[in-house]
Amino acid sequence: EDVPPFAGAPESQPGFFKMSIGQFDGLEEADDVLVNSFSDIEPTEAEYMELTWGAKTVGPTLPSFYLEDDRLPSNKSYGFNLFGDDAPCLDWLEEQSISSVVLVSYGTFSNYDATQLEELGNGVCSSGKPFLWVVRSNEAHKLSEEVKAKCEKNGLIVSWCPQLEVLAHKAIGCFVTHCGWNSTLEAVVCGVPLVGIPHWADQLTIAKYVESAWDIGVRARKSENGLLRSGEVGRCIREVMDGERKDEYKRNATKLMQKAKEAMRDGGSSDKHIAEFTAKYSSI
Repeated sequence: EDVPPFAGAPESQPGFFKMSIGQFDGLEEADDVLVNSFSDIEPTEAEYMELTWGAKTVGPTLPSFYLEDDRLPSNKSYGFNLFGDDAPCLDWLEEQSISSVVLVSYGTFSNYDATQLEELGNGVCSSGKPFLWVVRSNEAHKLSEEVKAKCEKNGLIVSWCPQLEVLAHKAIGCFVTHCGWNSTLEAVVCGVPLVGIPHWADQLTIAKYVESAWDIGVRARKSENGLLRSGEVGRCIREVMDGERKDEYKRNATKLMQKAKEAMRDGGSSDKHIAEFTAKYSSI
């Protein structure tokens, strides 16, 4: 359960296995390999990739404002989004207490059936915490009126949110995430503890790192029938927000946040790699 299904059992997903392996074709011949990561978050892996392919870490590749990079202080966005610019959730967050809100988002492409969405919604509600739950518009019809009514008591359901800006908001105390790499890096840069609800691909391994390698949160476990139960969702949120190790999760998340920002600052490990790459080609 800690590796992508196509890696543990290639025969189960032959098409995806072939596509994933194909992404590594030609790495040995590539002049440069740049990786959206930073050495302190996965030092052994970064060293291996550099020795094997000459790969260089150049991340986290986020807008400079969130990296506290004074060289581009006004760089606050990626410059695009898939769903629009309206974000009423930011006004709602302003009304919440510091580190009190749970952000819930399971990614741009993952889909849950109605049963799983009900379990997730009931679990978030049972945590007793105010929450902001992103349910894409093409998924909203799967939510029952009962769950919607329950959510209205202590939360806000939206079809989209500016995730990085939300994660950086002082009201956010926990992020329930599918553990996609981009979402994970955003949470790391914002110092937010996580509850991992991985779905497929590398999300399973990233959830393992969140819980065991970085110790910045926990991973929710599915039941024997593959369903993530509401009780497990609520338990994990309370563990991260109120449990005996809540301060430790936050402390570790803050340390990793600082290392991420150090990597991108002038003279940091990722900054050096970017400078070397640009110098190499600017002289051509």
